[in-house]
Amino acid sequence: MLSITILLILYYLFFYEKVWNKIILGASLPLSGINKELGQEVYTGANAYFKYINEHGGISGKKIVFIKYDDKYEPQNTIKNAKKLIIKDNVFALFDFVGTPTTKAILPFLDDTPLIAPYTGASIFRNRTNTNIINFRSSYREEIENIINYLYINKKIRRFAIFYQNDDYGISGYNATVKTLQEHKLKLYGEGTYRRNTISVDQALHEIGQSNPEAIILVGAYKSTARFIKLWRERHSTKTLFAPISFVNANALVNQLHKDAKGIYFSLTVPSYDDKNLDVATEYRWIFSKYYPKSHLSYASFESFLAAKAVVGALKKIHGSITRKKFIEQLKNINPDIVGKLSISYKNTQLLNQVYLSIFEDGKFLLINRTNK
Repeated sequence: MLSITILLILYYLFFYEKVWNKIILGASLPLSGINKELGQEVYTGANAYFKYINEHGGISGKKIVFIKYDDKYEPQNTIKNAKKLIIKDNVFALFDFVGTPTTKAILPFLDDTPLIAPYTGASIFRNRTNTNIINFRSSYREEIENIINYLYINKKIRRFAIFYQNDDYGISGYNATVKTLQEHKLKLYGEGTYRRNTISVDQALHEIGQSNPEAIILVGAYKSTARFIKLWRERHSTKTLFAPISFVNANALVNQLHKDAKGIYFSLTVPSYDDKNLDVATEYRWIFSKYYPKSHLSYASFESFLAAKAVVGALKKIHGSITRKKFIEQLKNINPDIVGKLSISYKNTQLLNQVYLSIFEDGKFLLINRTNK
């Protein structure tokens, strides 16, 4: 009898240590392959803040555990990872999944498990009937509206083309581009695609090159996009304007181009992490540098840092037992000041409903236009 009691106590202690005193979040993202820098930046940005919170008492004594699995930016891997996170790891929520085609593949598994802050602006995740998805960033449609509106009104651009990834991500950007151009009574002059996880852009260069565009919307990954820009400048024109959306990864793209970012308009979904007047940017720079001193600051890690801060803010507001239902309710009724002067609120299925259009000059990203939906 005594031995059974001891075993029960040991089991209780083990189970408490394994589950009850933790809040487990899980991500599937590209940690290897052609898009690995983006995945690593997204993970470290959030995990830096979680490490900081854990060092300062956690959430009512509970530690946040952020599990990551590599999917190489391939949907079949994401499905395996999501099943493992939900069944084996018993995650409280899925958080910071990266990519449209990859995250779309796990939608059938979200009946009970929340998906928070997926790193994608595709419209499929902004369906108001799916109450288990909370986005942090603005949509690709909002980004592309901001790009085209600015170039059309301020730069008098009329001839637009698009370079895009041939999958759900690229098609989402393509549809947004066509719809926005139609609103201005403009047409799409050229289009070209490439295959995900490749840098095979020659066919797209040929197809778009025939249309003689003034500006090209870029909906791809950073290595493929950088190669496209380099070859376009060599084969066609150095005067063409380029406009990559946020998923392209501004920091990585600039590095791939050896900081030759002339004529590029970067769409971003968070403000500058270098903004000395933004308290949360100062906090990010300090915390990120403390926990990941060998990593570079970036927009991707700043965005995931802000998303993690929103998650923690919602968890801390929960009274009594921490449940998924209470968590979702707190996110949808989040305190606008939870990330300081950068006000957030839940609308359009998103928490931060802003788009920042920037250029890169003298080693810095400079804001030239901002929209707030």
